[in-house]
Amino acid sequence: MQLYNKLSAEERRQLIREAGKERLTISFYQYHKLENPKLFRDHLFINWHPLDVLGRIYVANEGINAQLSVPGDRFEEFKKHVDSISFLKDIRLNIAREHDDESFLKLTIKVRNKIVADGLNDDTFDVTNKGTHVNAQSFNELLENPDTILVDMRNHYESEIGHFKNAITPDVDTFRESLPIIENDLKEFKETKKLVMYCTGGIRCEKASAYYKHKGFKDVYQLEGGIIEYHRQVTEQGLENKFIGKNFVFDHRLSETIGTEIIAKCHQCGNPCDSHTNCANDACHLLFIQCTDCQNSFENCCSTECQEITHLPVEEQKQLRAGHYNSNNIFKKGKSEKLLFKKH
Repeated sequence: MQLYNKLSAEERRQLIREAGKERLTISFYQYHKLENPKLFRDHLFINWHPLDVLGRIYVANEGINAQLSVPGDRFEEFKKHVDSISFLKDIRLNIAREHDDESFLKLTIKVRNKIVADGLNDDTFDVTNKGTHVNAQSFNELLENPDTILVDMRNHYESEIGHFKNAITPDVDTFRESLPIIENDLKEFKETKKLVMYCTGGIRCEKASAYYKHKGFKDVYQLEGGIIEYHRQVTEQGLENKFIGKNFVFDHRLSETIGTEIIAKCHQCGNPCDSHTNCANDACHLLFIQCTDCQNSFENCCSTECQEITHLPVEEQKQLRAGHYNSNNIFKKGKSEKLLFKKH
């Protein structure tokens, strides 16, 4: 019985291209008490692998956080299985507005301590006492209210390329880092202002809204379904789009267009640009914004130093990066001194 992915990314890419089928990029989450996350994880893999589901899924005692892609012609089978799981029945599946058949190249389902690393002790507050969920229309109306404070619950590299107008965008590397900063910065408004939050798909706001209510904020709201669902609703209902720029996404696409504006700039030359890439030097793999001209000049690298390394023999490159692990530094290094036009 296969319980883990056995193909490399390149092998999977080739199969996807040969199949020639349109794939849908989907995300969803659900907080739910799981007694045996490992058993649930294996159940998902056994049922999703035959459907050619690919993606990155986290399972924990507190629930599931899934970002994945599925062949369009297998979507109904996939949804039928999701609906067969009692706590996931009829859950909203956020389907990307911009598709990329290669958004995911492996099926990776991991058991984690939490489905989002928030650094919170859930036993110290009522995680079910969440903020008021609002749709796109109500969200837009709240933004017109002078008593509203709008907060972006995402990280610096996400909000840099796109965010809602007049939103507070904390300059943080991680979600857990933003929670105390926001609380401290807005403490004088706990009882006088409406605290409205948003994130990519809603999962970060789900926990944050309960946390801020516990901390004394009286009027707390969260954008239902996050930016992804907001984009769908404003498009289908003809509402005003108050989001400017692109929405950062955690798959190979790296972003999808929501607004028409380019609000970021190339981290190497400073020209308008909002396209993220990862440094071609695998020992670095830095996430940064790079325009087409710099991509050609630096050969998809963040610096001449990394560019020189990519010209070395492959085995020598492997030796240079042996024992070094990038992990979250890929994002934190977005503030690297190598990048002359990045705000540090």
